[in-house]
Amino acid sequence: MRKTLRWVLSLVVLIGTAGAAGATTTGAATAAEPATAAETATAAETATAAETATKDIKDRLLAVPGMSLIEEKPYPGYRFFVLNYTQPVDHRHPSKGTFKQRLTVLHKDTSRPTVYYTSGYSVSTNPSRREPTQIVDGNQISMEYRFFTPSRPEPADWTKLDIWQAATDQHRIYQALKPIYGKKWLATGISKGGMTATYYERFYPRDMAGIVSYVAPNDVVDKEDSAYDEFLAGVGTKECRDRIQAVQREALVRREPLSAKLAAYAGAEGYTFKTVGTLDKAFEAVVMDLVWGFWQYQPAATACGKIPDAATMTDQALFDYVDSVGGWSSYSDQGLTPYTPYYYQAGTELGAPTIEQPWLGDLSRYGYQPPRNFVPREIPMKFKPNAMRDVDRWVRHNAHRMMYVYGEYDPYGAEKFRPARGAKHDSYVFTAPGANHGATVSQLVADQKAKATERIQTWAGVPSDSGKPLAAYDKKLDRRDVRKEQTLRP
Repeated sequence: MRKTLRWVLSLVVLIGTAGAAGATTTGAATAAEPATAAETATAAETATAAETATKDIKDRLLAVPGMSLIEEKPYPGYRFFVLNYTQPVDHRHPSKGTFKQRLTVLHKDTSRPTVYYTSGYSVSTNPSRREPTQIVDGNQISMEYRFFTPSRPEPADWTKLDIWQAATDQHRIYQALKPIYGKKWLATGISKGGMTATYYERFYPRDMAGIVSYVAPNDVVDKEDSAYDEFLAGVGTKECRDRIQAVQREALVRREPLSAKLAAYAGAEGYTFKTVGTLDKAFEAVVMDLVWGFWQYQPAATACGKIPDAATMTDQALFDYVDSVGGWSSYSDQGLTPYTPYYYQAGTELGAPTIEQPWLGDLSRYGYQPPRNFVPREIPMKFKPNAMRDVDRWVRHNAHRMMYVYGEYDPYGAEKFRPARGAKHDSYVFTAPGANHGATVSQLVADQKAKATERIQTWAGVPSDSGKPLAAYDKKLDRRDVRKEQTLRP
């Protein structure tokens, strides 16, 4: 483009100079030769490119084949679009049907870098900005993961829900929007979204200029989960661990009165338990998650002191506390349905933690239940053990410009990704002290925060030595409540 513009400008200058000379020098001027076909075509392409660049961004987005508008929502300083993009159900056989995949565009300026975000679940249809987007002051493309409603083929062929198909969804959207957003792109995600960004890089390593993955577990061998047990045995203080374990144990001791309360609650709210099988299985699944969920989501610095004394609690107080940490509706059919694609993937490729919890003794009837229990039986599942081993091996040996951020108190950080290290690979693993499943770059210690910020900006092509985000904090765009977002269960 720059060479073409320089050629056009040079031609204009040359013609202008020749005209001026002809006006002052008798007989010196000669007629200009006709432009060649190639020169005419080049000039036309330049004019077309200039015309395209001046089109409204909505028109440019909707000119992408397969793209359609759901709605545009105003936000100061941005344009925000909710869109559908037509994708093949099976990228290996594109002729065998399509579905509409939802995405959003938080548009700032095509001259800025772009952050490509996915939660690994549904997409929010309200304007929001992920931390890397604030750090680079860029645009943000957010993609809904395939098979999360409404981005689900009908009828749903669940064998087409795997990490390669999803990565190829991302790749096609990138290819469709790269001509519009031509500056560098970074992929990011939180929890399952951080895993998704990793898998995308594994299958399409030439698309992104860098990866920023938050709190992404790396369950390489699904049957080997001792790292999680070791983590839970040492996280926080012994007093805090003892207090939350006592609450969990007390809930199982009082199974009968608390189950009666759950039955009444479910009846009032219309909750059913067909998928998991029985109310008792749902009851125990919630209680078994209590310790994990406490460390995953609660702010340990303040939450430990608020754990009630299990022995003196009334049944209602105990029921309410378990609900505040784990949510009694989690394993109802209504609570499971939005997460069916996650549990399917956990039981076919991703793996899921199984923890021992020896402090419960023989109070558990079912043990830590597997993902198969949380997916309707009419959906067949078969685990593929090589999927995560392949990704782990690739990250260890081939990672380039990949950053992982974990929280000190987050159980999912017990099995981390370990990218190839060294200047050649330019990859990093950081752990935010005192942070949980909501860990961010902003929570890192000062020198690591500055380093991470500098690398993200450099990867995005907007280097800065300030060590700070390039965009000011926006309390609406940047506010995040990890408990209200779809993240890895529990």
